Amino acid sequence: MCQIVVVRPGSTLFDDQERIKGCLDMPLSEAGIEQVHKVADEMAKLSLSMIYAAPCESAQSTAKGISDQTKTKWKVCDCFRNLDHGLWQGKLIDEVKRQQPRLFKQLQDNPRAFCPPGGETVAEAEARVEKMLAKLCKKHADETIAIVIPEPMASLVASKLKATDLQDVWKSEQDTGGWEMIDSESHDTLMSTQSNHESHVDASPSLSSQLPSSQQASSTEGSYDGAKNGLRANSRDGQSAAVAIPYFGL
Repeated sequence: MCQIVVVRPGSTLFDDQERIKGCLDMPLSEAGIEQVHKVADEMAKLSLSMIYAAPCESAQSTAKGISDQTKTKWKVCDCFRNLDHGLWQGKLIDEVKRQQPRLFKQLQDNPRAFCPPGGETVAEAEARVEKMLAKLCKKHADETIAIVIPEPMASLVASKLKATDLQDVWKSEQDTGGWEMIDSESHDTLMSTQSNHESHVDASPSLSSQLPSSQQASSTEGSYDGAKNGLRANSRDGQSAAVAIPYFGL
């Protein structure tokens, strides 16, 4: 079973301004550089076999930062290039909502079929990544790999791995350096960070097996939230229990 860490790159200036980046190639902003440092520190606890990155500069810079910290090789995969938003690229999201409300509603109602003027549909982008994901899962069976890919393509890839429907594209338009580990067989999210770098960990056997024996989580099931010296588990009966799992320095 392959475990895939879907990594959102650090932010660019367009992300910071809430503009539509699409497949435009932009460097990390100052905020994005700081986000990459945090992501790399967090992922240093993971045992990665390989890192794959989208061809854009922000994804490559993020992949290199993770590679330097984890001592893992990385390579660029062109099929992971971001969704092409055509003539909407560079515009503020609120600007598109205001100036083209009918088209924007079509996107909300049917995100997979909608095509921005001069862009590509989500279904077309999906076709680009399906074969590659299947290939990587087969090649890295019983290993953990990372894919650094910008939004909204990252959410598309994550939805494929989790076997869920893609929801609002614009809710996942901005990159902020978050990441999530997904089991390709069970489709479960084993570990994730939100945009504010709050960690959520599933103490499943497959995750615990990656950690040193002294740090493996207890068998308590539930969700986890950040704590000063580690993470705390909320058990299914509503009681909290501390568990010994790595602290990511959040």
